[in-house]
Amino acid sequence: MKKITPNPPETPTDSDPLDPVPLSEITEPAVSARLRNPNHADPISHIFTIVPGVHTETLLSHACETLASLNVLITDLACKLESSNRNVALSIQQLAVVAQLLVNRAMDNIDSSEGASAIQPSTQH
Repeated sequence: MKKITPNPPETPTDSDPLDPVPLSEITEPAVSARLRNPNHADPISHIFTIVPGVHTETLLSHACETLASLNVLITDLACKLESSNRNVALSIQQLAVVAQLLVNRAMDNIDSSEGASAIQPSTQH
């Protein structure tokens, strides 16, 4: 009886987009330039921007919704994983929940400070 052996794995070609070597050759100069000079613009961070002048409450509200979505995504992922990978996903999920709690508290603080400023303190003469 002959043992059937699979073909050896194919070696990645130069055009393979997932090949880590060309990717690191591209990203390394940008990262090292940023580390050498913190004032050097980080090209990756300028892809997405927030419109200037957006109210803090709006920003916190969107951050809270984003963290809630992240919480759901990570919880779903953790349910599909096992052992240490599941523990890592649950740790990330807990960090997302803590961040969401912090954002909610910041929103509460803003609401309470606005309510306090709306009430005029009585003045005594």
